[in-house]
Amino acid sequence: MARQTRAQRRARRAERERQGNGAEARPVQRQPQMAAVARAEPAVERRLPGSGIRRFVGESAAELKKVEWPAQQQLIQGTAVVLIACIIVGTYLWLADLAFKRLVQNVFLG
Repeated sequence: MARQTRAQRRARRAERERQGNGAEARPVQRQPQMAAVARAEPAVERRLPGSGIRRFVGESAAELKKVEWPAQQQLIQGTAVVLIACIIVGTYLWLADLAFKRLVQNVFLG
């Protein structure tokens, strides 16, 4: 099952507050820690072959529906930034390689 979006959680909280008419929320009651130790082992769930793949694809599709996809202008700007950064880093590494190549050949091996 896909997780709820932030907007869905906020809407659910707002609905609860409207139903409660501003009354204070009751505190959450916690179970004693000893009860957790005394619980029985959960039953092993049997799955059909291939059901994991179907579940994965279904959850992936649900998550992709929640994605805020960039506009074309944002995509172009992001691509340009990445390409420029790659060119700068590549040039720096190329120049550093040339300098260290001469250093190694002339000083350490020469």
